[in-house]
Amino acid sequence: MGAQLISHLHPARFRIVAVSHSAPLGLIAGEGVFPLLVARGARAAGRRVVCTALAGCAWPQLREECDEFRWVSVLRLSQWVRVLRRAGCSEAIMVGRVVKTRMYGRWRYFQYIPDLRTLRIWFTELRRDRRPFAILRTIARELASEGITLLDSTIYTQDQLTTSGVITRRQPSSSQLEDARFGFALCKQLSALDIGQAIALLNKDVIAVEALEGTNAMIERAGLLCKTGGWTLVKVANRDQDMRMDVPTIGVTTIEKLAAAHAGCIALEAGSTVVLEKQKVIELADRHKIAIVGISPEETGRSGIRTHDKRICNPPH
Repeated sequence: MGAQLISHLHPARFRIVAVSHSAPLGLIAGEGVFPLLVARGARAAGRRVVCTALAGCAWPQLREECDEFRWVSVLRLSQWVRVLRRAGCSEAIMVGRVVKTRMYGRWRYFQYIPDLRTLRIWFTELRRDRRPFAILRTIARELASEGITLLDSTIYTQDQLTTSGVITRRQPSSSQLEDARFGFALCKQLSALDIGQAIALLNKDVIAVEALEGTNAMIERAGLLCKTGGWTLVKVANRDQDMRMDVPTIGVTTIEKLAAAHAGCIALEAGSTVVLEKQKVIELADRHKIAIVGISPEETGRSGIRTHDKRICNPPH
């Protein structure tokens, strides 16, 4: 079928990516539903999918969505490369969670035994900076050195990206819109420092900040700290988000956690945040009376955010 140019808009930039449909696509899969959606989208576009599933992370049912499937160790980068190259992959997508807290477990050195290549990278290139962003960038470079190019992880899931405006029937209150805009600016600063990509706030008071524990655990903590409910969760991309890796996502579980914690609104960065199983998420959010708002960086300085019925909500100052 040859190569196809896929283009899409993104805040502050326009990306055009050349994608080959003649070669198989490698899928480096962590935990969650995102890898399943990527596999389905890629196969629907006519690509064979070769999956390197990270052991202890990827869901077993992913096997049914792929043409080839192989379990690999999280810290054995040479094994990833071998599987993908033998299958003829020159392009790959890396998606899904690797739960960071497991890396700090008591028996981590026995559960995650690295290969020599990973050890070399760990004690040379990553010796001074082992934050997630630095690790992922280094992995991308290592794969590229072996002729495997990481692609934008949303290429085959464009319909799952957050759009600007309120996407639920449930409309946010004026105070929730104020919190969304205020929290967006704060959260962008935190993400630039590689601390986390989400915060919880109510009436401009920050209740909780995401760190190593992840968004879901932070939501539970926010619920314990804010018994009155009605608070807003803000989730953004990194300042210079590399769409090949660690794209921020929410899904059905996120909404269930928010409902249990009595949240009232979630604000997401438009164009850079993925809503996994989008229609299910919207329906569940409406059922629990949780508004979902997509915000672009340009909108945070305006007086209003586009709502579901195209009107502008102008909260009182």
